[in-house]
Amino acid sequence: MKHAPPARAWQRMLSGRRLDLLDPSPLDIEIEDIAHGLARVSRWNGQTHGAHSFSVAQHSLLVEAISRQIRQDVPSKSLLAIVLHDAAEYVIGDMISPFKAVLGGAYKDVEARILSAIMLRFGLPAKMPAAVQKLAKEADGIAAFHEAVQLAGFEPNEARQIFGTQPPLGSTLSAFLTPWPTEQAQTRFLARVRELDTLAQKGR
Repeated sequence: MKHAPPARAWQRMLSGRRLDLLDPSPLDIEIEDIAHGLARVSRWNGQTHGAHSFSVAQHSLLVEAISRQIRQDVPSKSLLAIVLHDAAEYVIGDMISPFKAVLGGAYKDVEARILSAIMLRFGLPAKMPAAVQKLAKEADGIAAFHEAVQLAGFEPNEARQIFGTQPPLGSTLSAFLTPWPTEQAQTRFLARVRELDTLAQKGR
């Protein structure tokens, strides 16, 4: 009796790497693949205003910038972890929170394994330290609130019920809420990760 071949559990990247989704290796992680993918993954399932979709790459840069506004003394190593906080989505996409709740633990397990491999690839702890995770979550909530209101059509009161009352961004950070063309998002994300990686390696 012939047995069906096992289902394919890897994805080929443009770099030529094959990333095993069930057992991802840091050796198969390339920042160029991450930047390419995240610049093409839309936040809010693409339901945003503007000539371009609001990408996960742009969102990640916004969250990192908000983190620096909350705390001015964050080391580059921690900022690198924060800018990579959604990096697993270059493989699995950006599922909206209600759908994640439907999928449950299996989705979260795959996401966690991929993110751990990404962190290890950059010499970071496989799991974000609690203080860094707390800062990333705070900044992510602020970003999500303003994205919801300014881009995704939420009324302010509706957004407050979901994301809580959040502080204003100010003019510099508000500029991040104008969706960038794909190539711009990819280039800026890649440049920032490389910059933070270099600084982190120097211990700054």
